[in-house]
Amino acid sequence: MKVHIRHWRMVITIGLLLSITLSGFAYAALGDRLLGRGSKGSEVTELQKRLVQLGYVVGTVDGKYGSKTEAAIQRFQKEHGLRVDGLAGTQTIKELIRLTGQSTNASGKAVGYKNIDTNLLARTVNAEARGEPYIGQVAVAAVILNRIADPAFPKTVADIVYQPRAFSSVDDGQINLAPSASAIRAAQEAVNGSDPSGGALFFFNPAKTSNKYIWSRPQIKQIGNHIFTK
Repeated sequence: MKVHIRHWRMVITIGLLLSITLSGFAYAALGDRLLGRGSKGSEVTELQKRLVQLGYVVGTVDGKYGSKTEAAIQRFQKEHGLRVDGLAGTQTIKELIRLTGQSTNASGKAVGYKNIDTNLLARTVNAEARGEPYIGQVAVAAVILNRIADPAFPKTVADIVYQPRAFSSVDDGQINLAPSASAIRAAQEAVNGSDPSGGALFFFNPAKTSNKYIWSRPQIKQIGNHIFTK
């Protein structure tokens, strides 16, 4: 009889431990475990929401890691220099959280971009950086946002973009072209705080300009065909 009771106590204990473990998986926070095809739960829902925030297509936000979520993660990984395996591991989730957190300027100060004209920002990226690496497109968008945060420039995307002779794409009409999917994502990523330009206020293609002023600006880095400057 005692053996029988001990047996059922052990079964109940194991059952409780298994229940707690499964519950932990169901309600784990994003980043607590590796997510991949077939994963389910609240953390998958959070993952999908953050991907959508950056402009990636995941299908229905339903907490189920299916083929569309996997494809979105693969695209995200490819565009951000991460290992492309379709799995939401530590590095992928860390980068995703960084890009979808509170917006900050180049100095790390929190800023509000709620009233940003993202469509115009994306059109500007498309017109000025079409054909550039994705990270270079994000950098171009970041330059415009850096100008908004700088007292020497206007305070809206429209006023900055349409300043006389500020952007050649305004003069030649390319600003009116519909933005590509990558330009839209790049604009949104910059709005969410990413700044690959390193705080730049200007950018130019050295093969296309001999302007002394732009060449005199302190250079920060080159991404693709663009040099970014202070």
